Amino acid sequence: MQNAQSGPMAKHTDLCSPVTFFKCLSDDNRLKVLMLISAVQEACVCDLQHALDIDQPKLSRNLSFLRKYEIVKDYRRGKWVFYRLHPALPAWACQTIRSAYENNTKYIEQSLTRLNLSLQRACCDV
Repeated sequence: MQNAQSGPMAKHTDLCSPVTFFKCLSDDNRLKVLMLISAVQEACVCDLQHALDIDQPKLSRNLSFLRKYEIVKDYRRGKWVFYRLHPALPAWACQTIRSAYENNTKYIEQSLTRLNLSLQRACCDV
């Protein structure tokens, strides 16, 4: 017999506690990554790097942190790695990210403009 803490959903629920989730949002770059992904559904590492205007190792550390707590999920398309919000992310967490994006457009405006320019160049097309 399984207890309430076993199984894959228990693992995700444990990782995405409110404290952990808001800790993920407490960093400027991680918050912007999540808001940008919320705006465009998915983004390649190179597009996020261009949008945030940060070096690749710093972005990778932030993405790794978000992956560790299952806030984002990555997948490969050819040689490129894309990120989207984790499909098992609780609805309240998705709504929080979306609300942050929709109600703080000035905060994300420059990054979103750079992201859209990067997406138009399609550097990551396979």
